[in-house]
Amino acid sequence: MVDAVDRATRSQIMARVRSKNTKPELAFRKALFARGLRYRLHGAGLPGSPDLVMPGLAAVAFVHGCQWHWHGCARCRMPKTNVEYWSRKFARNQERDRAQVTALRKLGWRVLIVWECALKPNKLDVTANKAAKWLKSGRGKFLTIEPRRAIR
Repeated sequence: MVDAVDRATRSQIMARVRSKNTKPELAFRKALFARGLRYRLHGAGLPGSPDLVMPGLAAVAFVHGCQWHWHGCARCRMPKTNVEYWSRKFARNQERDRAQVTALRKLGWRVLIVWECALKPNKLDVTANKAAKWLKSGRGKFLTIEPRRAIR
């Protein structure tokens, strides 16, 4: 299938996709801050540059976009053009995510992954409460927060 837009337009569209300070990330940060949690942003010295770093809690948090990290929820749609490329790309992203979590765990960090679909306005409070409770508890080495969903 041929792309609906020309190459230059597609390039401009893709250039606007951000990896830091996304709307879901900002909403999650604000919700955690309101619950008394403090953090550093985008831990450049750590594997995967976690979105939030909480050294006092020995914890890091990633806010994963459902599409780019291929969550499998309704927000994930395989592009209709260049399917082979995108399939490989999403698989590489997932493998890289697993390797980063493993590396962080070996360094002694607790890892929290929050999926974009769990940060919709109607789910944000529940997600933030669950995350804050887990972070403050100091227990558990890994937590992923996602809303209940049907696997496709």
